[in-house]
Amino acid sequence: MAQHAPPARGARLGRAAGANGSGSTVSGVVLLLPGASRFSPGPVRPLARALARTGGRDGLVAHTVAHGAGSREEAARWAADEAVRLYGDVPVCLAGYSAGGGAALRAAGHEAVNSVLALAPCLTEAGRGASPEPVKQLAGRHVLIVHGTNDARSDPETSFLLAARAKKANRSTCRFEVHSDGHGLRDHQAEVVALCVDFVLGSMFSGRYSRPVTDALAAPPPLGLRMPLASGFGRSLRGR
Repeated sequence: MAQHAPPARGARLGRAAGANGSGSTVSGVVLLLPGASRFSPGPVRPLARALARTGGRDGLVAHTVAHGAGSREEAARWAADEAVRLYGDVPVCLAGYSAGGGAALRAAGHEAVNSVLALAPCLTEAGRGASPEPVKQLAGRHVLIVHGTNDARSDPETSFLLAARAKKANRSTCRFEVHSDGHGLRDHQAEVVALCVDFVLGSMFSGRYSRPVTDALAAPPPLGLRMPLASGFGRSLRGR
């Protein structure tokens, strides 16, 4: 029997955006986990709009997750349970930014999760005597990490090291670097959003990705984990 997460304290799902709004059948759910500050939302809002607009025809629904008084990790697991309760046996993507990115990676072991997207994730650095971030829960999931090389809030090398460990057990792991961008990924937001939409739709529905994502997934470390995000990415993607 499946084990479900206990009710998270004050966690809730935001209004559905995408297929559900038009009465269409829901075929996949993206759960968006914001960062620590509502004043610095990063790319979460434009990503939610792009997913609803582009994925709606495939039956995609996006919900932003408010974590309430509990941890973001607890809220992510609870939200995955809610997605199953609301929509049935459909694939779930956990997509988080900053602190939400770390939570998405840690909560990936939920049985409904098929993919994880972590944007500038805040991760625990393994100091002397400390345990590294877990990666076992990422097995069997499609994983994309995106990090700005000038991020002064969450060290991009920490996400690289996590990705390197995850790649050993899960070939479906890749990581893109946004050169010269900071924690908010503002300078190249359009490219970041296009990359994320391509990854989510490919992971949840078609199994096909743009050439850069395909190459990143296929390349051995460290190449596929330090893939540069090209300026203008997304302008000529296949009909999306």
